[in-house]
Amino acid sequence: MKTLKTLCLALAVGGATAMAAGQQPAAVTINPAQLYYQAFLAAPTPISNDDMDYTYSKEGLSQPLPERFAELVASYDPQFTLVRQAARSTAACDWGLDMSQGPSAPLPHLARAKAVAQATRLRMRWNLEHGRQAEACEELLAAFVLARNLPSDGLLISALVQQAAEMILCSSVAQNFGLFSADSLELLAQGLEALPARRTVAQCMGTEKALFHDWAINRIRELQKQHAGDDAKALEEIGKLFGFETDRTGSDLWPRLKQASDGTSEGVITLLREREKHEEKLMAVLTLPYPEYQGKLQELEAETRRSPNPLVSHTLPSIARARSRELRVLATLGIVRAAIEYKLRGEAGFRSVTDPCGTGPFAFRRFVFEGGDRGVELRSAYDIDGNKGLLIFVEQTGAPFRVDGPKAGTAIESDEAAKAFQQRYGIELPKK
Repeated sequence: MKTLKTLCLALAVGGATAMAAGQQPAAVTINPAQLYYQAFLAAPTPISNDDMDYTYSKEGLSQPLPERFAELVASYDPQFTLVRQAARSTAACDWGLDMSQGPSAPLPHLARAKAVAQATRLRMRWNLEHGRQAEACEELLAAFVLARNLPSDGLLISALVQQAAEMILCSSVAQNFGLFSADSLELLAQGLEALPARRTVAQCMGTEKALFHDWAINRIRELQKQHAGDDAKALEEIGKLFGFETDRTGSDLWPRLKQASDGTSEGVITLLREREKHEEKLMAVLTLPYPEYQGKLQELEAETRRSPNPLVSHTLPSIARARSRELRVLATLGIVRAAIEYKLRGEAGFRSVTDPCGTGPFAFRRFVFEGGDRGVELRSAYDIDGNKGLLIFVEQTGAPFRVDGPKAGTAIESDEAAKAFQQRYGIELPKK
């Protein structure tokens, strides 16, 4: 029987697999993406809104998950077998994407990957409540590896989904913190340190340039040749190319773009080249550490807003926001590490972790809720647009509260739908 330490370390460093007696060792040189695609196909019917809403509700968080969830959790076993195998692979992750379609290239795997993070949250809680520490740790780390593998294609949207998945997983650790044993936390600390490196927003910009800027100019040149002598038709096809003419969001980007380009296809190319120059300025900001970035961000946003080029004013701010979210994720990952160190080694351990957005350790306080000490709150220096970098780690059971986000530390109110859910399935109501 594999020990918890063997299981988690094997996963974290990509070494020996955790296999049952008599089975052949799983290959560790398979492209992880191949296993992930199989895992997405092996996913069960999506969790119903009723089931999912219950797990987030005051009623659902006030007591262990009812036995009704046993079958639901078990239905994910085939998927997580593959996700764990992919995490042990030593091969590079190649999603096999066809980039010839430019910005329209289909990326169906991203939503499926985020769904794995959400399912990890449910399974981790179930496993911890049933004393299955090894399974909880291994699957949590495997989900982190999947998140880190997503941007191997170099796409910015993939990096954004990586960020979203990591935030889901970090929040889940905080919500269930008191259920982890000391041995499990020790192995989580080691596993988190051994994860594949994150791909940053700045590192994705080269791919973004090739996928959007270079691809767009090449396609426009082709359209100019196809409609030589009829530039109005070429411009019409450019609108279709970018999906502007079918945009149902109410955006005025296409009318502004036609006006700024003087109604010519060559004018659109000029706007694209101007955007590239602004993007080069943005690149210099994307790599700055938090204190310098925070100051430059306002200057950059003001400059892009003033630009008469809609390809600058409409699209570049989203890249800056991606860097802001990236810094928040880095702070949150550091907070998780600091909380684990505090639990294992006290104040000395906590102070050994530096806030990536500050100059020292994170801010620390015991968190008191409704008169009782419920855990610890760690706060980063990160604070952009009212989004603060903080997590509350629940150590003691009691009335549920939000552990992150703008409303962190506030009560989760009673949900009549959750009460009806309990009554419908004969689940005992929490005692007041």
